Amino acid sequence: MSGNRPSSRALLSLALTAVLLASGCSSGPGRGTAGEPPSPASAGRGEAAAPSSGSPFWVDPDSAAARQVKEYEAAGRTEEARLLRRISERPAAVWPSGDDPVRDVARAVRGATGEGRTAVLVAYNIPHRDCGRYSAGGAADGETYRRWLDAFAGALGDAPAVVVLEPDAVPHLVDGCATGTKAQERYRLLAEAVDRLKRQPHTKVYLDAGNPAWIGDPGKLVEPLRRAGVERADGFALNVANFETNEVVGAFGTELSALLGGAHFTVDTSRNGAGPLPGGGEEAWCNPPGRALGTPPTLRTGDRLIDAYLWVKRPGESDGTCRGGPAAGTWWPEYALGLARRAAA
Repeated sequence: MSGNRPSSRALLSLALTAVLLASGCSSGPGRGTAGEPPSPASAGRGEAAAPSSGSPFWVDPDSAAARQVKEYEAAGRTEEARLLRRISERPAAVWPSGDDPVRDVARAVRGATGEGRTAVLVAYNIPHRDCGRYSAGGAADGETYRRWLDAFAGALGDAPAVVVLEPDAVPHLVDGCATGTKAQERYRLLAEAVDRLKRQPHTKVYLDAGNPAWIGDPGKLVEPLRRAGVERADGFALNVANFETNEVVGAFGTELSALLGGAHFTVDTSRNGAGPLPGGGEEAWCNPPGRALGTPPTLRTGDRLIDAYLWVKRPGESDGTCRGGPAAGTWWPEYALGLARRAAA
């Protein structure tokens, strides 16, 4: 992913809270103990890595972070293992890859359903993805994308799920990366994707809207989001794979929500515990040093418009081949350890 990364909708909280209660817990994790909501001040700069047992979202037991913890334990590197549990024991989104998303989606849904939890996934396969940058790729054409998305949605079945739809796709329409016939196709594909996903009875869909360091004027996002189907989705997603603080994102999202008639939104807090790279600069969004894990995934946001804080970007996966990083999406244990080490203790 690139760029400058710098009511019915209330049903999400109700439905996921019901799942939570059914599992014997009263709320998602907050400032260190399950059930304690984060304070406005602390929520913007990251949270302690408390146990994840109170989360309504599914934790992947076979994530790269979980496998790394086992390797560290086997090698006697107990301190590194302890730190990485701040990532491995928290729910992060699943990003199905390749031409067939069914295996990844089905595994997440099966695992979540078996634990009475909700799967969080990202649909990220739009044609001309990322404008040919670090995360270039995507479906070969519109018809291929439609088949991929249909398979993705079908694999969700009737299980509770949250889907963040196509990070970057709308902001790239705004910043001019996608233009002409490509833009027209993208609007159609996104709108169709919203409608297809919403055919699944318990799937919540949030259309990505970038972050305030990328598209600074929320007014520029309104018409593109509407054309992409946001009014038929459950809202929009902000800060995916970025580092803006909860306060900054919350204020931006509130303004955008008002322009969209009160739409709800989610915030990616996976790596915003220390905020963005001071001074910004070129590619400040790409593997910036000195960052930290942010607020653990929770429904307890303290804001009626913010349905959830989520870890959409999987902490420890590279943003791309910048600052010594591996290819985008590749697990990078050294970076993961840095994020965990600098998280609130």
